[in-house]
Amino acid sequence: MAQQSGLSAESAGSASSRARVAVIIGAGDATGGAIARRFAREGLAVVVTRRHEDALIPLVQSIRDAGGVAHGIGCDARDEGAMVGLFDRIERDIGDVAVVVFNIGANVRHPITETTARVYRKVWEMAAFAGFLTGREAARVMGPRQQGTLIFTGATASLRGSAGFAAFAGAKFALRALAQSLARELGPQGIHVAHTVIDGAIDTDFIRDNFPERYALKEQGGILNPEHIAEQYWRLHCQPRDCWTHELDLRPWLETF
Repeated sequence: MAQQSGLSAESAGSASSRARVAVIIGAGDATGGAIARRFAREGLAVVVTRRHEDALIPLVQSIRDAGGVAHGIGCDARDEGAMVGLFDRIERDIGDVAVVVFNIGANVRHPITETTARVYRKVWEMAAFAGFLTGREAARVMGPRQQGTLIFTGATASLRGSAGFAAFAGAKFALRALAQSLARELGPQGIHVAHTVIDGAIDTDFIRDNFPERYALKEQGGILNPEHIAEQYWRLHCQPRDCWTHELDLRPWLETF
């Protein structure tokens, strides 16, 4: 694919021949993996992270088998020291961070009287605090170059809190507020900050096994295809500076909202 105007500006603004790197924090088997593969196809070196590095082996191998460059790094995104070290390592050993995608979910459902302090705190750490650390470290390395893309993956719960989702909605609301603040702070520095609202079921094994009636809508285009989500993330990265999207909502045509 020919480079879009956003990438052309990025390339022209860099005097370095170092690799451009896309970092996917929370690269699971569905959406995160699809995003990693999409950016790898465009020639970016991809760094994918999860808490357990072994879980990344199939994804990394699939990208390499397709001719891409991929590195899997085990990292707890809630650990400040680990996140600082992750970005330092990437910049030192792999290349210039051009794209960062925060893709940690942490979706749980509990009645409020059964939501323990430990559950609430853990969900907040995974979906909100880890997002803060990701955004801060992305800004630290992108800022001096005055360019880059930072995308936070949100959910229906980013916009409205449903019954039983107090912990998840609280964390996702916080993540959306973080994205808004960073967009206003980092946009004038040349860094594109976007927040996506994934409003609907995604084609995953979890949906197939636990919500068969919803999964049955797949043939009608009634659930989100991870590859199609990844395509929208790529397009966000390609946007020229005079026409940036901050918030993008993605949902199947059958989804009510």
